[in-house]
Amino acid sequence: MQMSHRISGFKCSPIRRLSPYAVAAANKGIKVHFLNIGQPDIKTPPEALAAIRNFSKPNIPYGPSEGLLELREGVVEYYKKQNIDINVDDVLITTGGSEALQFAFMTLCDPFDEIIIPEPYYTNVTSFARTAMVNLVPITSRIEDSFSLPPIEEFEKRITRKTGAILLCSPNNPTGYIYTREEMKSILNLCKKNDIFLIVDEVYREFCYEDDFFSVLNYKDYEDRIVCIDSFSKRYSMCGSRIGAVVTKNEDFKANMLKLSQARLCPPDIEQIAAIAALKTSEDYLINVKEEYKKRRDFLSDGLKKIDGIFSSKPKGAFYLVAELPVDDAEKFAIFLLEEFSYNKETVMIAPAEDFYVTPKIGKKQARIAYVLNTEDLSKALVCLEKGLEAYTKKYL
Repeated sequence: MQMSHRISGFKCSPIRRLSPYAVAAANKGIKVHFLNIGQPDIKTPPEALAAIRNFSKPNIPYGPSEGLLELREGVVEYYKKQNIDINVDDVLITTGGSEALQFAFMTLCDPFDEIIIPEPYYTNVTSFARTAMVNLVPITSRIEDSFSLPPIEEFEKRITRKTGAILLCSPNNPTGYIYTREEMKSILNLCKKNDIFLIVDEVYREFCYEDDFFSVLNYKDYEDRIVCIDSFSKRYSMCGSRIGAVVTKNEDFKANMLKLSQARLCPPDIEQIAAIAALKTSEDYLINVKEEYKKRRDFLSDGLKKIDGIFSSKPKGAFYLVAELPVDDAEKFAIFLLEEFSYNKETVMIAPAEDFYVTPKIGKKQARIAYVLNTEDLSKALVCLEKGLEAYTKKYL
C-alpha cells in the first residue's frame, strides 16, 4: 500500500539511523563508544528521581495544557536567577524542546512559508519543519570560520514575503558556537526591520565555557518578536523526560500556540513533577556539570588535533563539535567503524554531518561528535577513531 507523499520526504535521523550497525557490533562482543548522540552519562539530580519515586497521586491525571503552574513558577524563578524578568504567563510547557520548535513553526507560518536558518543545524529541525509544512532556507556557516554567524547581508537577501522567522541555536547544536551580542543584535535589527520573528533555541545555555551566557531575552527592546526555546533534557541530564518550554512576551503568539497545546491536551504529568524537583537542585550541581563538560571538551579537542588529517574548531558551548575527517564519505566511514572495524574489541559511533545541512553535498566529510562520555572513555574512543582512520584509508583510499 502507498504511503503519504508527506512521509516520503522525511529522512531517518543521521544520529540514530546507524543504530542497527551498533547493535550488530555489540552482538559480536564489541564495545561501542557512543559519540553520535547527545545522551550524557552525567547522573540526573537525585531530587528529580526522588520526586518520581514519591509520586503519590491516586492516578495520573490530565494537567493544564500550558503546563503545571508550579513548574511554570519554577521556570520564572530560574530565569530571575539569570537576571531575566518574565512572569508565569510568559511560559508554556511543552513535550520537550522538539515540540516547542514544531509548535513555533506552526504558530508563525502557513504551509510553504519559510524559516531562515544557519547551517549546519540540529538535524531533527528538518523533520519538525516538514511536519509543519514549512520550508527551511539555509545560510551556510563555515568550519573555517568556527561556524560564526554568516554576514547579515546573506540573511537579508533571503527574506521574502513568505519568511516567518529566523531560527538560531545558541549555544549551537551541532557546532558548539555561541553567537556574540553583536551578532544577535544585528539579527534582531533585521527582524524588526522586516517585521518577522526570531526563534532562539537556548537549550544548552548552562554550558558556556569562556564567557557568561547572554540570553536573547535580555534584549527588551525587541521582546515582542522573540520566541525562546528551552528544555530540561540536557541541563539536568533527563533527556527521556521530554519536558521543554517556550518563553515569550508576545501575547498573540502565546494565545495562538495555546491552541496547539490544548489540541495535544497536556505535557506529561510525572515528568513535570521531576522537572519541578530538578529546578530545586543545588546550584553546585550545574556548576560541577559545566566544569565536567569543559574538561571533556578540552580533552576531545586536544585529542583530535593529534590525529592526522582531522580539522575542527574548538566549541565555545554545548557538548558537540563538528570535525572535518580525511575520508571520502563520513557516513561510509561511520558504517565501517561499526561493521568492519574494532580495536581491542572496541569501536566508536559518530554522526555523519551531511544531513545537518540543507544545501546538498556540504558536510559530506564532516561528523558531529558529542563529548558526553567521561575522559577515560573519550580516550579509548579517540584511539579507535585514529586506528579506524588508518584502517579505512588503507582499505578504501
